[in-house]
Amino acid sequence: MPQYYEYELVKAAHKLVSQMFKLKTGETLVITADTESDSRVVDATAAAAFMVGAKPMVVWTTSPLGVGKAADPMLPLEALTAALSVTDAWVEFNNEWLLYSTPYEVAEKENKKLRYLNASGMNVDMMIRIIARVDFPTLGEYQEKLVYLTKAAKHVRMATPAGEDVEFDMDPKRPMICESGSADTPGSHMQAGQIGWTPVFESINGTIVFDGSIVPPIGLVSEPVRLHVKEGRVMKIEGGKDATLFESWLKSFNDPLMLRMAHVCYGCNPGAELTGNIVEDERVWGATEWGMGYVGPMLTGGKPIPAASHTDGICLNTSVWLDGEQIWDKGKSVHLELAELAKKLGKA
Repeated sequence: MPQYYEYELVKAAHKLVSQMFKLKTGETLVITADTESDSRVVDATAAAAFMVGAKPMVVWTTSPLGVGKAADPMLPLEALTAALSVTDAWVEFNNEWLLYSTPYEVAEKENKKLRYLNASGMNVDMMIRIIARVDFPTLGEYQEKLVYLTKAAKHVRMATPAGEDVEFDMDPKRPMICESGSADTPGSHMQAGQIGWTPVFESINGTIVFDGSIVPPIGLVSEPVRLHVKEGRVMKIEGGKDATLFESWLKSFNDPLMLRMAHVCYGCNPGAELTGNIVEDERVWGATEWGMGYVGPMLTGGKPIPAASHTDGICLNTSVWLDGEQIWDKGKSVHLELAELAKKLGKA
């Protein structure tokens, strides 16, 4: 008897290496994982890479007690950095993610050919839902239209049924990252179904409510966590035990930048479900995600803005207005062109 999703996993892994990375014969793919990673995903991806003529190299490490730079003290920094600095492609399956860690920063700066794909915490279920069963071409059309509409706006308002109501201005000089299933060009790439950007920091004002998940340090939230934001910085955090834990964790770094909003993202992968795994959660259809702390160079259009670590929170069923025109209503696409594409993706 086959294992759970054994056949589907082969399809997903092959799609990842051949369609997303477009790996070529002789190229090296480094696959990183920690002791919390799903070994079936790792093995399937290595096998798929080998099948298309590439050279897979799997690097397993112990699981750090933090993510980003907070993981540095527990990583084999020199050896890991050396491998990532010369490889052609890198897919990260680490549950305690290496994105924004020192090895990531050095590799991103020194290795100009590197194609990096963040797949942190990827498991078999998620790989089937957000890769194997997704119509990437149609999703790409949807996201391109959403990017076009958003980039043309000067002012954005977002609200949710949980009580969120936040506004901010757009900075036309900053890039908007549209991840629609491609990792075939040098640079950093995320999973399909997310659009991310950094607003004008000082213009972010209002209340942001995380009612999906917060990673790290919580996972799925038991009750909404409310952030009162003024000029891009969190002035007050309200809620129950999750809010207390989250505030304590942020302040434990003794870094004021951990209380600054770093970026905002649309979630639009039709297969994504809220699971507590941030890679999937931030792609839940109709959700938005706010990051805090470290800001990567792909979002600034230049140098990163360092911070002790980074965290992401999910706001479900978001309504969005661009210069006063509503395009989403409680997570549903109401803009005519977006609505037509959403229907093709099964999200009418």
